[in-house]
Amino acid sequence: MATIDSAAPAIGPHTRSVIETFGRYVVPNYRRFPVCLVRGEGSRVWDAEGAEYLDLFPGWGCNLLGHCPAPVVRAVQEQVAKLIHVPNSWYIEPQGEWARLLSERSFGGQAFFCNSGTEANEAAIKLVRLRTNGERHKIITFQGGFHGRTMGSLSATAQPKYHEGLGPMVAGFQYAPHGDLVAVERLIDDKTGGILVEPILGEGGVVPAPPGFLEGLRKIADDRDLLLVFDEVQCGCGRTGEWFAHQRFGVVPDVMTLAKSLCAGIAAIRMIEDEGLLEHVTRAAELFRTRLESLKERCPGVRAVRVLGMMIGVELAFEGAPVVQAALERRLLVNCTQGNVMRLLPAMNITPAEVEEGCDRLAAAILDVAGRQ
Repeated sequence: MATIDSAAPAIGPHTRSVIETFGRYVVPNYRRFPVCLVRGEGSRVWDAEGAEYLDLFPGWGCNLLGHCPAPVVRAVQEQVAKLIHVPNSWYIEPQGEWARLLSERSFGGQAFFCNSGTEANEAAIKLVRLRTNGERHKIITFQGGFHGRTMGSLSATAQPKYHEGLGPMVAGFQYAPHGDLVAVERLIDDKTGGILVEPILGEGGVVPAPPGFLEGLRKIADDRDLLLVFDEVQCGCGRTGEWFAHQRFGVVPDVMTLAKSLCAGIAAIRMIEDEGLLEHVTRAAELFRTRLESLKERCPGVRAVRVLGMMIGVELAFEGAPVVQAALERRLLVNCTQGNVMRLLPAMNITPAEVEEGCDRLAAAILDVAGRQ
């Protein structure tokens, strides 16, 4: 269990009780901060002791529209009052409408609905294999990528740290360095059926595909009759300022997997359009970029700033975990990935004032930790 110093929010009796319950009944597979969140609105959350936080990583990317967006809340309330669950052996109008909205905003085709991002990637893996009745079962993926924690998606994830203690992995995955088209060509043989890639590495450090890389993969897939699969679980549904990240790169995949920000369905799509949030993301991203580039100039400990819409990575010259702690002490919620990259996935509807406030708090946390190095 993480601990925080006296500058952090006090741990009251309610939070202590919740922590004790977790300690007794919940498997401790996640590192948790000693904060019990009880309410959220927009980019703000409150804990059991009443402390307010600015959340720049809401729902680990799932809360694309922040906490409890009113149109989404209303849609959920209305739906559960009618039907909560309907098996796929029956038709329901919203599911077909949702599929239509996604198809029209992407590259056409049909939707397969499942329960999570890792299941979406499992379905894509199956689709690659089914296309040739398993005769071309191999799939090329990329170092630094992350595709999920079920066994197929985990095997597709080219990061050994996630494989530890869980082997053997599912056979058929071959790993190439991210951005290396020559390596991809060398891995292809008569058993290769597909290529699976994130247009923007999320957990891998908010790293966009290098110029020409996705275009090169598209050509290789066409020339070698492979399925090109884009994992947009983290970067899809408006987060980058386009409906889907592949639209930023001008490359159309054969298959696209989505999750996280999909969770509000039709209501989320309507809210994004009604409130002009794609355009808002572009403006907010530029504000983040300006503020964080300014920080980089002032702090040698900031190596790089990467901003693609509401996907933001701040690469540090030192470990990022203490920055997450220092940010928490300043009532700011952020994430660290790859050891030294501060990862922000702000809500699409974050206000300019909240961007400024978040950058102020993050800068203070980074400068605090940098000063101790």
